[in-house]
Amino acid sequence: MLNNNWVPSRYTRSVRLKGKGSLLYNSYSGAIVVIEPNEEEEVRNLLAKGMHLPEISSPLKNGMKEAGFLVKAGTDELGNARQLHDTLKETKSMHLVIMPTEACNFRCTYCYQTFPRGAMTREIINGLKAYVHQVTERIEHLSISWFGGEPMLAFDAIIELSDSFMKSCASMGIDYSADMSTNGYFLTKERFKELLYRNVRRFMVTLDGKSSVHDQRRKLAGGGGTFEKIMDNLKTLREIDESYTIDVRVNFDEDNVEDVPELLQQLCESFAGDKRFQLLVRPVGRWGGPQDNLIPVCDRTAADTHLWEMTDKGMKQGLELSETIADILMPSGAVCYAAKPNSLVVGANGSLYKCSIALEDEANQIGRLHADGSMELDTDKVARWTDSGEEQDAVCQACFFRPACQGNHCPLYRIRTGKRPCPHEKRQIKQVLHLLWKNAEPDRWR
Repeated sequence: MLNNNWVPSRYTRSVRLKGKGSLLYNSYSGAIVVIEPNEEEEVRNLLAKGMHLPEISSPLKNGMKEAGFLVKAGTDELGNARQLHDTLKETKSMHLVIMPTEACNFRCTYCYQTFPRGAMTREIINGLKAYVHQVTERIEHLSISWFGGEPMLAFDAIIELSDSFMKSCASMGIDYSADMSTNGYFLTKERFKELLYRNVRRFMVTLDGKSSVHDQRRKLAGGGGTFEKIMDNLKTLREIDESYTIDVRVNFDEDNVEDVPELLQQLCESFAGDKRFQLLVRPVGRWGGPQDNLIPVCDRTAADTHLWEMTDKGMKQGLELSETIADILMPSGAVCYAAKPNSLVVGANGSLYKCSIALEDEANQIGRLHADGSMELDTDKVARWTDSGEEQDAVCQACFFRPACQGNHCPLYRIRTGKRPCPHEKRQIKQVLHLLWKNAEPDRWR
């Protein structure tokens, strides 16, 4: 006998929009849909009672079924989520976080790095070229994240490696993309154009407050301010008529949280209306650096409150919300790269890691890259990072956000503390969805 009954998905969440309708979100399908006020009663009834197939007649009912808000009665949604997790192991893509240098020209007060090594050696550069050339024979997409230290200190190595990677990908007909985390000090218009030409299209640059606040927190290694030069660089990039994205990241703790609104005003004056410059607010954490115990981090409740309040404030003044937030809500979108089997961090000396933070942690030292492109990998160590989430956590398995996070938003946090690493977005999902709606419909601020 056919099963004609449909029931609400366990992964669906509804958010009211203060008299302007509501939003529906499903973490398994990734669907986010606006429900108009005249549709709300029907939607509430469907989410409360489900439906019987012969009764499907309206576009609304069909849409809710197709978007995954309603599923057939008896659907093994938990099994589907497990299968989604398993697909991470089958993907035909490769992600490399590359540290062309582990040196940095900044000495940020909350930095977790100790800068033990400098630029990447010729042997490792050649090894990376050889490895990528080999791996392109069995993948369909290669993505590179340039990291450091400060990667722009090794600009020539980035250019050389990028050219080699793009040539290898082109020869096999596979997709290539790249992004970069940089302090922005050397991100001049000329160098930026060179990077765009090599398909580096997404950047993250951090500013922590107005000039006096930022310069105290993110100063040069030899002393001196950095804010004005970073801002000048970013302003000149507006003149480049190409597609790219710059996440302007604002890190906050108890020391600078009261100063962030003034920075937001300054950012709005320079970048409001340019959707390429996007706001990403994040709390500072203790990740094992030399100043760890001295960092005045906010507790979790305060961090969540400040994060979304400041994001809201920046958006109201015309800043674009970072696409990272929407990406996190998608299926597998909140899974950390360190938890993905196809992602590796390559240090300047050829050491291989899963995480770019805990470089001195023995559990994170998983292997080595050689000059001929071969790799030694400790598969037992790798498994600790890739299998440390929902498989052992019943609460994660039952969570509405499971398809997006899979219990692996931060495997380092779970390894170190034994606690589940819920992302900021999951903990404040209603507020986040509201911000995404406003970002998509700016006129609705009024």
